[in-house]
Amino acid sequence: MPPSGFATGRGRGYRPEQVKAYLEALSGDRDAAWERAARLTVLAKNMAAEAARLREVVARLRPQEYDTLDDGARRLYQLALEEARQLGERARCEARAEIARAASDAEGVRLAAQADADAVRAEADERARHLLLAAGAEADDLRVGARRAVREGRKESLEALREVRRRTADLLAERSRERAEHWAGAERAETGEAAALEVRDAERVTRAEEETVAAERALAEAEEYGRRCEEEAHARAATIVAEAHARADRIAQETERVLREHSAAWEDVQAHMDHVRGKLTALTGQAVVE
Repeated sequence: MPPSGFATGRGRGYRPEQVKAYLEALSGDRDAAWERAARLTVLAKNMAAEAARLREVVARLRPQEYDTLDDGARRLYQLALEEARQLGERARCEARAEIARAASDAEGVRLAAQADADAVRAEADERARHLLLAAGAEADDLRVGARRAVREGRKESLEALREVRRRTADLLAERSRERAEHWAGAERAETGEAAALEVRDAERVTRAEEETVAAERALAEAEEYGRRCEEEAHARAATIVAEAHARADRIAQETERVLREHSAAWEDVQAHMDHVRGKLTALTGQAVVE
């Protein structure tokens, strides 16, 4: 089974149920990502609103004077400031770590998508190559079969023509001998009988010539049939090769579509990361280090 999760089925490409299941899984992942992004967006808005409210509360407070505090109160105040600074630093560190994890996860998703796309493209290229090779082999078989049929038909027609010619020559020779014998033995025969014999001989010669013409016509028809068979074989071969090219083009287009979908998913993840960075910057008041 290829890395994409599809199984090919005897020269038919991917089975429809596999394509449907794979697309449903992709749709589920996409919906889950959108839902998570929506939750994060709502959470970021709530945090921004809470931060704004706290800033307003702090702004309304009167400036605190610490000159009148004793040493213990001052130390307590310094400890509070140090703890606040440490909390802010930890928050920034956690934010940077979260961004780094998100970037790592996004990079992993991108690499996995790229690997799947490369595997799909490699499989599509290999399948197109096999289709073209199979089409070429089938076209060669058709051409060889057509030539063989033409040669066999031409050979049979030539043999039939030779047989007809041989029989015609034998018949003419026999009739010539008969005529010579007749004239040698019928010098005393009546003129009418000689004329009738001549007519019969002429008719026999005519029939022999007609048989010769028919045989030559049969040979011409056989040659024409062979030519048509070869042309049909060439046309069939061209059709098969064109279909193979069209199927290879469809596979390439589907591969490009999958690549575009993965690219769009990566752009959505990148946009979400930028959005989170902006929210964190607004909340902390400092730019988030990537």
